[in-house]
Amino acid sequence: MTVWVTRASPGAEATAARLTARGFAAVIAPLLEVRPLSPAIDLTDIQALAFTSRNGVAVFAGLSDDRSLPVFTVGDATARGAADAGFVTVRSAEGDLSALAALIRAEASGLTILSPVAAEPAGDLAALVGNAARVRHVAVYETAETGASPPVAWNAVLIHSPRAARALATVVPRGEGRLAVAISPAAAEPLSDLRFAQVRIASDPTEDALLDALGKPWPAV
Repeated sequence: MTVWVTRASPGAEATAARLTARGFAAVIAPLLEVRPLSPAIDLTDIQALAFTSRNGVAVFAGLSDDRSLPVFTVGDATARGAADAGFVTVRSAEGDLSALAALIRAEASGLTILSPVAAEPAGDLAALVGNAARVRHVAVYETAETGASPPVAWNAVLIHSPRAARALATVVPRGEGRLAVAISPAAAEPLSDLRFAQVRIASDPTEDALLDALGKPWPAV
């Protein structure tokens, strides 16, 4: 069973490795690419960092050498990325943006927090945190559609974001006989008119749940 990995590198390679370990054949053809930006990073009055993606960690780590601040992350993969980048104090919300906001409200009340995000973020962390803490966003990267063609042969496709789903809809007019697995209901919504044999949605917005929703390999036909 061949699974198309659509997410941007370097996350695509990590996902492909996990698929291979589960017995799938993985083919990488990213529908999105990450383009780093070069904002000025001022940490003068910043007391913590909040990362909503592993891409944000990677790009921010190249913009600032400071690893002294505590870090809050949306999930475990992003937390691992922060630890790998050299941050010592890292707390994972183990969920989605709402879970990250709840963690900040509970453990970082009153702090001034910098959140390195995409130029077009999927959500507004500052709004979700509200008055509990002062969250400042700084755009450190942007995502763009690659226009990549689908693989020659694939049985299933993984969708990690609504943006990737919209990109998929522009290159795959029909998904008959194939399976799509989306990380969230929002990521599944753009797939509704593509006539996939089945669209599954992860129970939680994490890659662990996404891969669990994919299930076990079946023989390719």
